[in-house]
Amino acid sequence: MAKRIGLLLTGCGVRDGSEIHEATLALLVLNKLGADIFFIAVNKDFDAVDHTTDEPGGDHRNTMVEAARISRGDITDIAAVTADDMDGLVIPGGYGAALHLSDFASKGASCTVDPSVQRLIGGLYEEGKPIAAICIAPGSLAAALNEINVSGVKMTIGNDPGTAALINELGQVHVDCTVDKCVVDEKHKIVTTPAYMLGPGIKDIQVGIDAAVKAVYDMA
Repeated sequence: MAKRIGLLLTGCGVRDGSEIHEATLALLVLNKLGADIFFIAVNKDFDAVDHTTDEPGGDHRNTMVEAARISRGDITDIAAVTADDMDGLVIPGGYGAALHLSDFASKGASCTVDPSVQRLIGGLYEEGKPIAAICIAPGSLAAALNEINVSGVKMTIGNDPGTAALINELGQVHVDCTVDKCVVDEKHKIVTTPAYMLGPGIKDIQVGIDAAVKAVYDMA
């Protein structure tokens, strides 16, 4: 029986949602592994960013509606999901992971995690189910683990000193990592890889994402 792996999306686009390359590469690996892929998304309205200028675009969108662009319409509101619905979880990066999963982007180590995200991550951890976080997504994951008094988890966002310090401030242990690798904390079943926190291109991030997603699938 195929393992069911959740893919948690936060929109569609690096500046205000899920990073499309990272989400697609994760999806491709899961498909090759034969996973039953379960697309889920946070459901929030937000002010979109014009990706040609990196400035506010003036239009209002919804994260779940935007995420459905990546999943080809197959999407479930995270509010209706529990840890029992999947065997493991993969969270692509993109700035949406720090805007919509939590407010890590604006508040750093003082951030608050979205209640539905917190409930799912807490449930998965308590059930011993693995979680992978890509790019900047480990920031929100670190906060969610800290919220349930889980600390000392080894994770990475690459080698950015400022973001690494925030991971440590949230009680976890940042490990510097190159783009072609991932950090696997076998004790806590948490896997992270830098992806576009380091780049420089899609062929480079593919290697680390392949390793991270496969690690989650193997542990599920």
